[in-house]
Formats: sequence, structure tokens, C-alpha cells
Amino acid sequence: MTAGATCAKLAPMSSYPYADRYPVLRGMPDEGRDRETVLAELREMATEEDSFWRTGKASGSFYCGDMEHYAFMGEAFGLYGHMNALQRDVCPSATRFEGEIIAMGLDLFNATAIPGGDPVGMITSGGSGSILHAVLAYREQAVAARGVTRPNFIKPETGHPAFDKACHLLGVELRVAPIDPLTAQVDVAAMEALIDDQTIAMMGSASNYGYGTIDPIAELGQIALAHGVGLHVDGCLGGFILPFGEQLGYPVPAFDFRVPGVTTISADTHKYGYGLKGTSLLLFRERALRNGQYFFQTQWSGGKYCSPGIDGSRSSGLLASTWAGMVAMGRSGYLRYAREIFATAAAMQDAVRSHPELQMIGDPTYLFAFTSDRFDIYHVNDSLRRSGWRMNGLQYPNAIHLAVTRPQTQPGVVEAWVADLATAVEYAVANADKPAKSSGIYGGVSGGWSEQADDFIRGIMGDMLDQHQGLPPR
Repeated sequence: MTAGATCAKLAPMSSYPYADRYPVLRGMPDEGRDRETVLAELREMATEEDSFWRTGKASGSFYCGDMEHYAFMGEAFGLYGHMNALQRDVCPSATRFEGEIIAMGLDLFNATAIPGGDPVGMITSGGSGSILHAVLAYREQAVAARGVTRPNFIKPETGHPAFDKACHLLGVELRVAPIDPLTAQVDVAAMEALIDDQTIAMMGSASNYGYGTIDPIAELGQIALAHGVGLHVDGCLGGFILPFGEQLGYPVPAFDFRVPGVTTISADTHKYGYGLKGTSLLLFRERALRNGQYFFQTQWSGGKYCSPGIDGSRSSGLLASTWAGMVAMGRSGYLRYAREIFATAAAMQDAVRSHPELQMIGDPTYLFAFTSDRFDIYHVNDSLRRSGWRMNGLQYPNAIHLAVTRPQTQPGVVEAWVADLATAVEYAVANADKPAKSSGIYGGVSGGWSEQADDFIRGIMGDMLDQHQGLPPR
């Protein structure tokens, strides 16, 4: 499929999706439906929704885009989807899948560079899960080894909100360091100034979600060593593509276990690892750090209970499909697709730089963001949206970004980007004195994050979860 193919129109988010086409269930149906009818309904919705991102005009989200690869992983999932990875005595295959996925991750991130080390890992339910477990491991280690009673964790402003969530859930104070507005990397001196005797760890991104830039991990590693704190590298987004970009000769600095001071790394197998959603890797420089965050209860009347992570029962299907996808891809497959993605990203960035009205933010990689000092960049977003593009909006400053994935490497997508971006810039210049339509959600909040905006987001989340009540959206 090329960029010229017909794409589904971007519809506003609805609290009642498909209500005009299918009956809305408000409770358990009295009688079961015919399986083929159910599958036909699912196929119809899936085909319609796939028709948009397959054009290559959707930023991120669909990293692989290869329907044959999806079908292959789906078959692997189907063989093991009903099995419980918690019950290893009857499902021993889960141990093989999990262990070998971790081994492949340790290999990719150069764990052999750890002198005399004992590197290990675990698999979580996604990037947020890996981040949560990393913060938990640092908290438990700091309490046990250093007697920390008021733990704090430090991140750059560009660090993913999952760190905010993890600190919120675990009772850890979060300290945020500013970034250099020119490089979109963390201010290293400001980061160090936030460290005290209660600091458990800090983090850097490789790369961050907003701008696709990589924090100075080597410098952060030296600071971590000097102060005796942990350093987590968030490679949830870039972990499975940056190593291959480095191999291809792109300016990707070392960010893995080759860097002294790096103690944990997260990398999502469901992003550029091209797996199904629902698995992520969390790797540790040393075994004791991982093992210290285990949960177990040996005094329960139901028997001795333990689980390596927050999740108890897990489907072995996700482990099987992730393992199958990685083994089928191999280093050569990842390298081949990385070559296409980096080349496509470079061409699309060149198109942005060709317009003097636009400014690239920092020195990006496979993901790039841009803004403008001539007009509200959301005018560009409005025009691109009409041309079928689904960009991601940023704020402080207003900007938009595109995470280049395999669907963008299709024939015709770069050409469509060049033409549609030129049209979008012309539109933005002509409408510079008017408010942008898409600024209400992303760019419409000026100054600090407002209570009104918080309430708006709460309403959206509630509408997604509460439509079964038959109430009007709030």
C-alpha cells in the first residue's frame, strides 16, 4: 500500500464508538452469539481501523506495520494464550521464552561489557511496568542498604510521565531537572544539584518521547558513580532501534551497559522490537538490585505465594509471540528495518529544514519535533490533519513530532510528506493571525498546567470507561 491509498478519516474520539452500527451492550447478553458473526464484526472494525495507519501517515503507535509478521505472532500467541506464565510447573515453556528474551536483550545492550558483572533482567507488561519496577528496585535497595527514609528520584523534564506515575504510586518524591532548550537534552549541572543523601536514582532518556533526543548518558553515569546513586536509561522507545542506528554509522552515543554508572535499562519489545503490545524488558547491571524488589508471602493460608513483578497471572501467549517475533527477526532483520527508518527520518527532516518558517528542536534521530516562531505550529497540524496525517502534539513550546516507523518507509510516503508539509506551511502563514483549531487540547493551556485542564482530562478518561452506563459524555 502506498501513501496515495484511500485512508480512513480521523474521527473525533467518541464515548460511544460504533453505536450507530452495532447494538451497545449494557450488560451480559442472555444468549450467546454465533462465533462467526462475532468474528465478522471484529474483522470489520479491525479492517477499518487498520486502513488509516497503513497509509504511513500516523506517527508512531504502529511500529511494525507488517501484517504477515502480525499474523505470525498472532499464531504463536494463539498456541499459548490460554496458558498462565505464573504456573511454571505446568507451563515450563514460559521459562524458556522469558529467559531467552532477557538473554537477547542483555546481548543487544552489551551486558558483556560489565566487568565481573552478573547482569539479569525481567519482563514486564510494558514501558510503564518496566519504569515502575525500576523505581521500586531502587527504593528497596536504598532503604535496605542506606537506610533511606525519604526517597527521591530525579528525572529530566523530558523524562516520560511514567516516572511521575511510578513515584506517585510508590511514595517517592520526584525531582525534575530542566533541559537545555537548544539541545533538548537535560541540564547536567542542574541534575546533579538535585541529588542529596535521600536520592535513590536518576534517569536519562535514549531517546525521549517528545523530541527524539538522547540525554548525555555518559556524563550522567559519572555523576551517578560520584554520588553513589543508580542511573536508569529509559530506552522504552528507542532501545530496539538506536543500537542498529549506531551500527549503521549514525551519531548515536553509547547509552547501554558499556557506560559506567548505568545500572538499569528499559526497552519495549512492543515498539521497535516489533512485538505485540504487552511486553517490555527491564535489565539490571547486578542481580541483587533486581532480586530486592520481589514480592512474596510465605505465611498465607493458600500456600506460599511469590511473583517476580506486579502482575500475578500472565498469559504465556505474549511471551511466546514476543520470543517468536524476535527470533524470526534476528539482528539482520532489525538492522535492515533500521536502515530504512533512519533514511526515511532523515529525508522527512530535510523537508522540515527546507522551510525557514520551521525550526527543528535539538538534534533528533528517528523521531523529530519542530516548532515555529512565525505562527502557532498547530496551524501546520490542522492542515496536515486534513491531508490525512496524525501527528503528535507537544507543548512548552507548542510543537509537533513524528515518530518514524516502518509504515513511513513505504513508497510514496516521503513524497506525500514533502507536498503536504509545504501546503501546511502555506496555510499556517495565511492564517497566522487566527487561533489554531487543534490548540485547544495541546497548545491551548498557557503557563503552568491548569486545574481546568486537569478536569478536562479526567472527563475524557471517565468517558472512555463509563460509556456502559448510558450516560451522556461529561
